[in-house]
Amino acid sequence: MENQITYLLEHYGYFGIIFALIGGIVGLPIPDEVLLTYIGYSVFQGELSYLISIVSAFVGATVGISLSYFIGYKFGLPLLEKFGPKIHITEQKINRTKNLFKKFGPYLLLFGYFIPGVRHLTAYMAAVNRFSFRKFIIYAYAGALIWSFTFITLGRILGENWTNVELYISTYRIYLITSILVLTIFFYLLWKRRNRLRRGIS
Repeated sequence: MENQITYLLEHYGYFGIIFALIGGIVGLPIPDEVLLTYIGYSVFQGELSYLISIVSAFVGATVGISLSYFIGYKFGLPLLEKFGPKIHITEQKINRTKNLFKKFGPYLLLFGYFIPGVRHLTAYMAAVNRFSFRKFIIYAYAGALIWSFTFITLGRILGENWTNVELYISTYRIYLITSILVLTIFFYLLWKRRNRLRRGIS
C-alpha cells in the first residue's frame, strides 16, 4: 500500500491527492486515513507543502462528498442498495448510517469522516433526507477541513512512525472524536460571544 501511495504522489502530486480522495469519499476502496497520514509524513520529509497538502485534501474531500450528495439526491437509496455492495457499502452499513443520521443528523456530517464505513454514506443520507445543499455544505465542508487537517498533522507529528496510525486510530478514535467535538463547540461559543460583543459595541 505504501508503494502505491508513493507512486500516486510522485507521479500526480497534489492532483493525485485530490482525485484519490474524491474516489475514496464516493466509496472506492481507498484507505483515506492512511493516505492522509502518509501525506503528513511526506510533509515531515519536506517533499510536500503542509498548507497545499491540507488544501488539496480539503478540495478532494469536499468534491467527493458533494458528488455523493448529488447522486443521493438524484437517485436515492435504491441506487445505493443496488450498487453499494460492489464498492463495499453493505446493507448493514447503510442501515447503521441511516439510524445514526436520524439521531444525530448534521453532526454526523461533521464528524462522520472519522468513522469508517460511515463517511462514505453521510452525504447520501443527507440527500435522501432532503437536507438543503446550503445546510449540507456548512457541516460537511467543515468536517472535511477538520478531518484533513487532523490526519495530515498527525502524519507530520508521527514522522517515521506514521505507520502506527491505524493502531492509534483503533485505540484512541473515541477520544479523538470527543476532543474535536469539545474544541468545535468551544470555538463556536467563542465566535458567538465575540459576535454578541461586537453587536453590543456597535
